[in-house]
Amino acid sequence: MTLPDEVRMNDDYPVQFSVEYGDGSRNRLTALFRWILVLPVLVVYALLTDPSYSESWVTGTVPYSSLLMLVLVLVILFRVKYPRWIFDFLLAFERFGARVFAYALLLVDEYPSIDEEQNVRLDIAYPDADAELNRFLPLVKWFLAIPHYIILIPLGLCAAVVTLIAWIAIIITGRYPEGLFRFVVGVSRWSCRVVAYAFLLTTDRYPPFRLDP
Repeated sequence: MTLPDEVRMNDDYPVQFSVEYGDGSRNRLTALFRWILVLPVLVVYALLTDPSYSESWVTGTVPYSSLLMLVLVLVILFRVKYPRWIFDFLLAFERFGARVFAYALLLVDEYPSIDEEQNVRLDIAYPDADAELNRFLPLVKWFLAIPHYIILIPLGLCAAVVTLIAWIAIIITGRYPEGLFRFVVGVSRWSCRVVAYAFLLTTDRYPPFRLDP
């Protein structure tokens, strides 16, 4: 059986996130000024988001048009369908955001591309809505995910501290410590799964409470 293009994974959970560690070396100069270098692409990302949903920073991402999400909820609720064009847009948007934040968090040195995947991989399986999605769950998924929000808030704060420590280590040694790298990627992976469950609505499988793939 061949998996669809959107999902290339070893685990059976339908959302996977990974960043290539390589040899751990990072460019000291671009790392030093990363917070300035990332600003242009952050502006582009912000222009694609809906400011009215700024509270979703809790889960590590800023969502898309609230109108588009309302359309998706209504289509699943009344037609039990997940329009492919909505999925393609949301997946592309999430991948772009993943590249932007991976660069901002020093996980990669490569400047974020608007459309190319690069060394940051976010794979989400396209759902068979009729067979895999409950039409009523989109109404409550945001609520069911509250335990994850409670855990992700302190994890996100820890990831920020770890990123600061990694920044200092890169400036001094030119390397991102692998243990710190795995932790930040793990928090990002957890966040991506919660977003896919509660906001993208691509799966009814409850996100696992873990950092590992």
